[in-house]
Amino acid sequence: MFIGSYYHKLEGKGRVSLPKPFRQQTGSDWVITPGLDGGLFIFPYQDFEKEVEKLAKLEFNKADHRNFIRHLTNQAQASSLDKTGRLLIPDSLLQLAKLKKEVVIVGSLSRIEIWDQTAYHQLLDQLNQTAESIAERIEWGCSSDSSQTKSPLSPRTGSGV
Repeated sequence: MFIGSYYHKLEGKGRVSLPKPFRQQTGSDWVITPGLDGGLFIFPYQDFEKEVEKLAKLEFNKADHRNFIRHLTNQAQASSLDKTGRLLIPDSLLQLAKLKKEVVIVGSLSRIEIWDQTAYHQLLDQLNQTAESIAERIEWGCSSDSSQTKSPLSPRTGSGV
């Protein structure tokens, strides 16, 4: 599980050092893809293979399915950590995410995201204003019992046992 945020500088030739807690969780092989909302996704190689298996099960006769597969895979690039724990981000992905010198590398559970620092802080400002309403709209379970559909982060009410 990847969590936390780390501030780094993009080095020459598009290299970025992955935070040590992230490097320690998996091997040296990664896949970098276009992300959503303006950043990039970085998956451990074996986890990306699992994501591709899920994508392969989507119905190809639906345009949204085809387009999302294209978005995630057409510019994806395999990359390995160098001896100092850096990943090389291809120029096309640097440009797509508008990555400049200052970047933020964040853990998002099953993947890592990398953002231009300014863009990330703009996203956080928006998110901080809407987080409560987003949490209320998320369906946390599939049970009709309302106590089972609350956020796992919400305090439970009732007698319990």
